[in-house]
Amino acid sequence: MAIIDQFFRQMKEMGASDLHMAVGFPPKIRLHGELTPLDHEVLTQESNQQILFEILDDDQKKHVTENLDFDMSYELEGVGRFRCNILYQHRGIAAVFRIIPDKILTIEDLNLPATLKTIAGYNSGLVLVTGPTGSGKSTTLAAIIDHVNNTRNCHIITIEDPIEFVHQNRKSIFSHREIGTHTHSFADALKVASREDPDIILVGEMRDLETISLALTCAELGILVFGTLHTNSAAKTIDRIISAFPSNMQAQTRTMLAESVKAIIAQQLLKTADGKGRCAANEILIGSKALASMIRESKISQISSLLQTGSSVGMQSMEQHILQLIDSGTITKEEAASKGIKLFEDPTAITA
Repeated sequence: MAIIDQFFRQMKEMGASDLHMAVGFPPKIRLHGELTPLDHEVLTQESNQQILFEILDDDQKKHVTENLDFDMSYELEGVGRFRCNILYQHRGIAAVFRIIPDKILTIEDLNLPATLKTIAGYNSGLVLVTGPTGSGKSTTLAAIIDHVNNTRNCHIITIEDPIEFVHQNRKSIFSHREIGTHTHSFADALKVASREDPDIILVGEMRDLETISLALTCAELGILVFGTLHTNSAAKTIDRIISAFPSNMQAQTRTMLAESVKAIIAQQLLKTADGKGRCAANEILIGSKALASMIRESKISQISSLLQTGSSVGMQSMEQHILQLIDSGTITKEEAASKGIKLFEDPTAITA
């Protein structure tokens, strides 16, 4: 058994989300949002490289030393799968591992809004799940896709770097594709995806202009496209997509986006009031004629009003959902304030 496997077992037993392996520190896990050291000696450059290289084959070792960083997935039977990034920093080699639960949690398990089930039933268009790193975007997307898998007969193509959640074929058929293993890039996979008879395409990350453009094209072709972006709100997501294009293409992009966008789910994780876990707070924007008009006419500032008044179709602002979580006792006012959520000037000013 590899040395690092014992750390992964401890992560699983303790309910941690990440493992940090950095020279000058013992291995640390992220538990309920906080970094906590494991009972292990301080890592040196030599010991850390030995531990990390133990789970790599010769080609992967060569890639790490030549390119100085490397993304991969690792599976430990009986524990789960892990998403890994190995990198070099000023103290030497380092790595961060994110645990991918072996059981895909449902929308109900995660206490996510029921609107996500409606979104899972869409037949075409673009659906984006957004939020900062570590906000649970992949977990939420997996729950939506799991609902599709249990309720619809679809061909679902996932394009990820690396593959995270592995879905078993139920009502739907899956084609899981990993960057570097099954295709060279997100763009390359999207270029041919429309020829593979997909009903749904999941793009692990829309990280560059070409990927964003191809995802929009697939959505226009009548495919339901799910993607992620590192933005904090629906309005910022729309701005981010449009600003990714050169100025002479932005008018056309606004038109494409106005016609394609069906939903944007912005998410962040907050510590629960009992200190035993974290919960998701969601902003949900649903596509409509009004939203399409705002996008075409560059009136993105009006989206906040649309969110506030769209509860009848499942919309909610981040502030509305956080206030509900505070009112139900799920999170504290102080936790909301600590995340920089500008609901109020003084966290004690909110009343239930």
